[in-house]
Amino acid sequence: MNSKVEPVEYRLDYIKWLLVALVVAAGVFANSYFAADVPLLYRVITLVAAGAFASFVAVNTEKGAAFWELLKEAQTEVRKVVWPTRKETNQTTLIVVAVVLVMAVILWALDSILGWLVSLIIG
Repeated sequence: MNSKVEPVEYRLDYIKWLLVALVVAAGVFANSYFAADVPLLYRVITLVAAGAFASFVAVNTEKGAAFWELLKEAQTEVRKVVWPTRKETNQTTLIVVAVVLVMAVILWALDSILGWLVSLIIG
């Protein structure tokens, strides 16, 4: 059994990306051109269909397939995350708020002291 994976060949990627750009541009143009004549629902349905078609063509390019693979791997990684409990989240939030308040007081005091010193020097 051969364990080598044959690389997928992506041909005509530039033409596919040009098609994606043309579909998106045509959708934007048609949406603005027919804004007064065609109801919003029909324009939205057309834009969603055009977006789905453009996405399908884009995913069939080398960079699009790599992006799709990245999204699938990211979804797998998100499933592995151990999310904090509500208690841990509340405790961490309170610690952050306390540190921010303490730093705010320290910076206020430092600003007040330096302002007072500068006013003594300047007169």
